[in-house]
Amino acid sequence: MTTKSTAELGEFQFESGESIPNLEVAYETYGDFTGDNAVLVCHALTGSAHVARRPDAGGETAGQARAWWGDVVGPGKAIDTTEYYVICANTPGSCYGTTGPASENPETGEPYGTDFPPVTVGDWTRAQRELLDELGVGRLHAVVGGSVGGMNVLDWLRRFPDDVERAGAVATAARLDAQCLALDTVAKRAITSDPDWNDGHYYGGPGPEAGLARARQIGHIMYLSKASMGRKFGRRSAGREAVREEPTDPAAAFFPYREVESYLDYQADKFTDRFDANSYLYMTRSMDDFDLSAGYESDADALAAFEGELLLLSFTGDWHFTVEQAEALAEACREANVDVAHHVVESDHGHDAFLVEPEKVGPPLSELLEEGLAGRAITDTAPEPDESSEFAPVHTSLFSE
Repeated sequence: MTTKSTAELGEFQFESGESIPNLEVAYETYGDFTGDNAVLVCHALTGSAHVARRPDAGGETAGQARAWWGDVVGPGKAIDTTEYYVICANTPGSCYGTTGPASENPETGEPYGTDFPPVTVGDWTRAQRELLDELGVGRLHAVVGGSVGGMNVLDWLRRFPDDVERAGAVATAARLDAQCLALDTVAKRAITSDPDWNDGHYYGGPGPEAGLARARQIGHIMYLSKASMGRKFGRRSAGREAVREEPTDPAAAFFPYREVESYLDYQADKFTDRFDANSYLYMTRSMDDFDLSAGYESDADALAAFEGELLLLSFTGDWHFTVEQAEALAEACREANVDVAHHVVESDHGHDAFLVEPEKVGPPLSELLEEGLAGRAITDTAPEPDESSEFAPVHTSLFSE
């Protein structure tokens, strides 16, 4: 059974201290709830609640044309909706059905714009907890998410450690590094410097499409690896039929319009048709702000209360959220005696690997849900115990070979 709905949670106070009179949360559920089989999936930066394919909806929801993890979540898939009750909720600040900057402010009758309160990953988690309460879901069998959705998973473990049995944090980290913060800064300023941004109150008039397009192009560069870009595009010309859509200087016509340019322009055009510029700012700021250790002495201290199992998945070609960042997080878990496995996936697809390589992502996630970290498809970077030790090794280390 699948459900697509919106829950009204009433007055909601954000971590900033500001509040709105009613938070509406768009969500989808898949499968049947048996009391102990609930799996919460947390979406990435521009994702929606539409995580799996819905046969009754033609595969579309709220402007997002396809299920963003349809090859991982669904009947017979790694996160099997015939076995688990899967919930995915659109986060506050987004534009796919949950209250955000483009929503109507009941006090003015106009869209909130940038009068909408600042939003944090912690606000996402608290809204999800309230939604689960509305659905009658207490303890989760698992919470799983990728990219900033993985940060959302980590926030669950520090905020509601008793509510989660197992967790899968995919292609994520305890915080962004300086390079990614810098690139996000340029992306955000591309939006806010667009003459049509109008301090975020552009609804009803021309929006900052050019700025949003540039921001998305920067994002796509971050999501791909050098190897994958070389393989997909190289230095090839886009061909005679391809025409630059953006205005340029006369001398540019002398030089080729390359495939990589055409790809970035195409992705930007698609994105501006489906996403709100203010939401992009809000969601990006939420990601930039997240720091697992905030309010704690360390990452280990932040996770120390979690007594379940945590699977970290990282990808060798991902420079947005690196293997090294995931390993640092795994070390913090080991320091806190949290049961963790860091499963490294060999891939040159970059950050997008968690979306485009379901054959590599699916098996360890499936094992996590079914068997926990003892699943055979799960490896770990931790050194194996000495064979003479009374403790038998549980995981196989990729780094020990």
